[in-house]
Amino acid sequence: MTGTRTKISPWARLGLGALPFALLIIAYAVGSRIRLSDNPADKLLPSLDNIAQTFWRMATVPDQRSGDLLLWTDTALSLARLGSGMLISALIAVSLGVMIGYLPRARAMLAPFVAAISLIPPITILPILFIVFGLGELSKIMLIVVGTAPVMTRSLAQAVMDIPDEQIIKAETLGANALQMVFRVVLPQIWPKLFTAIRLGLVPAWIFLISAEAIASTGGLGYRIFLVRRYLAMDVILPYVAWITLLAYALDRIFQALSRRLFRWAHLEGESL
Repeated sequence: MTGTRTKISPWARLGLGALPFALLIIAYAVGSRIRLSDNPADKLLPSLDNIAQTFWRMATVPDQRSGDLLLWTDTALSLARLGSGMLISALIAVSLGVMIGYLPRARAMLAPFVAAISLIPPITILPILFIVFGLGELSKIMLIVVGTAPVMTRSLAQAVMDIPDEQIIKAETLGANALQMVFRVVLPQIWPKLFTAIRLGLVPAWIFLISAEAIASTGGLGYRIFLVRRYLAMDVILPYVAWITLLAYALDRIFQALSRRLFRWAHLEGESL
């Protein structure tokens, strides 16, 4: 079989998926070698060996000032902020999304407001968040919430509205009240959409997190990157960027795997990204 319906073996899929990454690493290694051959003190493209040594040192050698393993301390701080923000956003999205999607009066009242809020660039209100919530953890978490909750809410509201009318009519015919409709008909069908909304929301959430940590923080992945930029420490910045990318990819795959395992019926049509 040829064309778009061709079946690819798992090993072939793995190899093809790894190929662009391998080409990127090779291109970087060649570029680094060329620059370092001209100027051994060049900091823009440190060698892969130098990057690996720095990454290993930050992961395994305690910091002289704090005694912490900086990579793991920064990772724990950032993931805690990201997780808290996305959890709050998910709770808001489910609550408001069901109301807007299922109740016409709630839709008329809240849908325009949520749509307007979702169009505000969250970074522009970061100073307001710092003024209102201070420079501590809450302002960083709230930036993630403001940046992701409205869009996730709209996605879930649309998912509720897409539920076939036949199902609603059948449940009403069987005597289901409003609460039963929500818990027995609506929520079971939007859980896969929630996982998709979280996966899509993680993309801007990382941007908002790194931005907030860069501006006002004493720890975290974004804080570390912007702390060392003044020294042109690309041997720290590049592995941290790669580490953030790996974490983001891992979280995306975890949520996809959970969705496939918990809601097999929602993934029967074929592959998903």
